[in-house]
Amino acid sequence: MSITMIGVAVVIVMLLLYGSVIFNRFARNRNMVQDAWSNIDVALKKRHDLIPNLVNTVKGYAAHERETLTQVIASRNTAVSVTADDIAGRIKAENQLQQSIGRLFAVAEAYPDLKADTSFLKFQTQLSQIEELLERARRYYNSTVRENNTYGESFPGLLFAGIFNYRHFDFFGIEEDERDNVIVDFRK
Repeated sequence: MSITMIGVAVVIVMLLLYGSVIFNRFARNRNMVQDAWSNIDVALKKRHDLIPNLVNTVKGYAAHERETLTQVIASRNTAVSVTADDIAGRIKAENQLQQSIGRLFAVAEAYPDLKADTSFLKFQTQLSQIEELLERARRYYNSTVRENNTYGESFPGLLFAGIFNYRHFDFFGIEEDERDNVIVDFRK
């Protein structure tokens, strides 16, 4: 073997090793995002399970608020029906559900007897805990998305993104028109 062939073989081996390091980083980033999303998914399931009980409790006190109650259930059903692999669709549906829940608690403010009901208070506390869990899970998810997207959109990842099926993920944030929403304070 000539020195040229040995040199070419060494370069090929180094490129293969470098490529495998980049591939492994893409795989690690994708798995971290999927793990982070599964944490959100668990909290969302808890929220979805709690909402019908909360709505039924409010119904007993505020039956004439049918439109708000119907909207909350419709938003919940929409959020539940979005497929698990449609992260962008899930984010949009969950943001709409969050708006509906805010309106539900705004309605509840008008009913002092409801605000004192033990079942309602229990559901408020549970929802508050779930929302705190969701907030932590969102921060972790967005952190992993940022790392994944940055690597896939910068050098050297950008060179290999197409080869290794890089996937860009959406952040789980609040849309601009939802920022001025009703503020729910469970301490009242």
